[in-house]
Amino acid sequence: MNCIKNAKIITMDNERRVIERGFIKWENGIITEIGEGECGDNDAYDAKGLTIYPGFVDAHTHLGLTTNGVGEESDDFNEESEPCTPHMHIIDGINPFDESFYEAIKAGITSVVVSPGSANAVAGDIALIHTYGKRVDKMLIKTVGIKFAMGENPKMTYMNKEQTPYTRLAIAALIRESLNKAKRYMEDKQKAENEDEDAPEYDAKNEALIPLLQKKVKAHFHCHRADDIFTAIRLAKEFDLDYLLIHCSDGHLIADELSAEGAYAVVGPLLNDKCKPELANFTPANAGILDKAGVSVCICTDHSETPIQYLLLTAAIAVKNGLSRERALEAVTITPAKAIGADDLIGSLEKGKLADMSLFEGDPLDVYQSPSLVVAGGEIRFQR
Repeated sequence: MNCIKNAKIITMDNERRVIERGFIKWENGIITEIGEGECGDNDAYDAKGLTIYPGFVDAHTHLGLTTNGVGEESDDFNEESEPCTPHMHIIDGINPFDESFYEAIKAGITSVVVSPGSANAVAGDIALIHTYGKRVDKMLIKTVGIKFAMGENPKMTYMNKEQTPYTRLAIAALIRESLNKAKRYMEDKQKAENEDEDAPEYDAKNEALIPLLQKKVKAHFHCHRADDIFTAIRLAKEFDLDYLLIHCSDGHLIADELSAEGAYAVVGPLLNDKCKPELANFTPANAGILDKAGVSVCICTDHSETPIQYLLLTAAIAVKNGLSRERALEAVTITPAKAIGADDLIGSLEKGKLADMSLFEGDPLDVYQSPSLVVAGGEIRFQR
C-alpha cells in the first residue's frame, strides 16, 4: 500500500489545514503527492471518510531508557557519577524492545524526542527517533539537542552525595564552566586548522558541546520555577544558544516575559500532582495561558512520568483548561517539529515529508477514541 484515498485530511501545514475529501501518496516512506479527489490507484487503502492526522510528536520523553516492570536494573535515565556528562550519547541507553514503543504506535505517536534525565547540570545529547523498529541506529532521525537541568533535581542528587552542586548558583556555574571550556576548545581547534598548528588534545566533553555552540542543535533546559527559567534564558543568551524550555511549570506566571523572548515552552507532564516544592505553582492551565500570551507551546508526556500513550489525553486536558483545540493539535504535531528543528521531516502532511499518519473515526482528543490505522515510514504499523 502506498496511497490512502477517500479521507478527510488535516494537514497541519501553513497553506491549507483541511482537505475535505482527498488522498495521500508516498514512495519509500516519503509523501509524493497530496490533494483533493481520487488518487487513481486501484490498490489504495479506502479510508471511507475517516480523518487523517499527521503522526503525533512528543517533544520530551525518556522512552526506552527504562523497561516497564523491571526497575532499577534497567534504569538508564541518569549517569550520576558526575554532574556534567555532555559526552553521553542517548541512543546508547535506548531499548527499542520496551513495550512502550508499541503503546506509542497504537496511540498514533510516530516520533519522539528522547532525553537524558535531569539529575545532572549537563546530561548528554538528545535524539529524535521513530517509535518503530528493532535497532535504534535505524530508528534515529537526528540528534536535536543537549540536555541541561536547573533547580531541584541536580541539587538533591549531588547534595545527597556530598558533592557540588548544592545550590542553584553552583548549577549555573557548572554549566558556564562547561560551555566556556568547550568554546575555548572549539576556538583553539579552529585556530589550529587555520594556522596549521597542533590541535588541542582531544576532549570528549568539549567535542560534544561544539554542535550546540555552532547552533546545529539546541539546548534543552529542564526548568520548573520562574527563576530557573530566567537563569536558563540568561545562560542561553550568554553563549548565544538556541534553546527550549522543558516543563516550564511557572511559565504562566511570566508568560509576557517569555513571549517577548520568543521562547518555545515544552509543557508537561499534565497528569501529575504538585509532587515537589518547585511544582508549587503547577496548573493544567499553563499551556493555554502561555499560548494566549504568544508563546509557542508544545505538550509532552515526559514518559514515563506520564505513559506515552496518554499524550493526546494530556493535550485534551490542556484544552479543558483553556488551550484551543487547534493549538492543542499543533502542540503535538507541527509546533514540536519546529521547536526541535525537524519540521522539514515531520509534524505535517506535505510533499517531501515522512509518510507518518494516523486515521481516526472521531476526535483524537476524545478519551474514547483510538486510531483505526497508523502508518509510519510508509508502512502500516498498527490496524484496529
